[in-house]
Amino acid sequence: MEATLDSLLLGFSVAFQPGVLLYAFLGCVVGTLVGMLPGIGPLAGISILLPVTFGLDATKAIVMLAGIYYGSQYGGSTTSILMRIPGEASSVMTCIDGYAMAQRGRAGAALCIAAVGSWIAGTFGVIVLTIVAPPLATIALRFGPPEYTALLVLGLIFLAYMSSSSLIRTLLMACLGIMLGMIGIDNMTGHFRYSFDLPELGDGIGIVPVAVGLFGLGEILSTPSHKVTGEVISPKLRELLPNRQEWRESAWPIARGSVLGFILGLLPGGGAMMPTNDTVSS
Repeated sequence: MEATLDSLLLGFSVAFQPGVLLYAFLGCVVGTLVGMLPGIGPLAGISILLPVTFGLDATKAIVMLAGIYYGSQYGGSTTSILMRIPGEASSVMTCIDGYAMAQRGRAGAALCIAAVGSWIAGTFGVIVLTIVAPPLATIALRFGPPEYTALLVLGLIFLAYMSSSSLIRTLLMACLGIMLGMIGIDNMTGHFRYSFDLPELGDGIGIVPVAVGLFGLGEILSTPSHKVTGEVISPKLRELLPNRQEWRESAWPIARGSVLGFILGLLPGGGAMMPTNDTVSS
């Protein structure tokens, strides 16, 4: 434990240097701009902006790439809240509550809560992972197909339970989503499933095109409609920040999402999409 704390103190002493903080800030700004573009996730953003770090020393390059990664993770929530178009896969669920707040003139509060929640969850995950990584890694490697199946079924049950629409309609949409998720190459056998002999469907149907089609296309088509009348809301500067009630209402979801997201993020192969969906559903 002492060695871990000494390493953390050494890392903080290096990270808090003015030059390193400057490159971290630049990485966050550029990553946020990249994350706003639909279809370009954190990994693609890092790959595109990798030449920017050429010529820097190893510490500043790694810090800038980390800033790009975390900035792009948060940048996807900007278009989700303002335009109901997810920037990347993990911000799909932000369209539900974030866009509803934007329609009531609370877009600034939604963006602030998303930023604070991302910072708290990221900081909590890094600190806990640094301290208790070895035993948690042993438990995570024991997860197999039965555990993943039970976890996904639990998420679908919570989704059906909390849905405000018809239960039959919710279950039918869940079945349709499972069928669409089965399209592509089977990871175990290598056979094409439901691809209709189209090589393009070998990788399956991407979550970003589906999300843009479900959320963004309908919003774009409804915007120029003469039947849609929207009230223009011009909030004041102090109204762009969350009020006390919104902070109280978001404190427990941020804490719950930090813990559940950290636990689900430890599972190999889950990615950012499964923790987001399961956390929001529960």
